[in-house]
Amino acid sequence: MGIEINSLCPLIQVFSMRRSLAFYRDTLGFEVRMDSGGGDDASWVWIARDGINLMLNDQYEPGHVPPECPPERVKWHKDTCLYFECPDPDAAYEFLRSKGIKLDPPKDAPYGMRQLYLEDPDGYNICFQRPV
Repeated sequence: MGIEINSLCPLIQVFSMRRSLAFYRDTLGFEVRMDSGGGDDASWVWIARDGINLMLNDQYEPGHVPPECPPERVKWHKDTCLYFECPDPDAAYEFLRSKGIKLDPPKDAPYGMRQLYLEDPDGYNICFQRPV
C-alpha cells in the first residue's frame, strides 16, 4: 500500500506579513488557520480556503527587517507560480480590478487553458485557470 496524501501546503517567503495577509486574506478570501502569534505581525501563518492551503513565512527576524526588500531576496520569485483552479477567470479578473489590482485580462493558452495571471505583493506568480 502506498502513502496516503490528502493535500498540499506550499510555504512561500514573504517580506511583509501584514502586506501578504492584506492580499491573500483580505482580497483573495483565505482564512488564517494557525499562526506563530502576533496576528498580522506573525512570523509564520497558515492560510486556507476551499481546500487550498498555503503557508507564509517572513524573511527576517523581528528587529532585523530592512526598510525595503532587497531585490536579491525576491529575484527568483517569478519562477514560482501558484495555479488555482477557478471556474471563471473572467469574473476573477473583474473582481480583482474592482479591488484596484492592475492586471491583464484572461487569455486562452494554446494548450487549452483559460488563464488569468498576476503577481502577489512579493512577486510570486499567481494563475487562476480553467479548461477552455
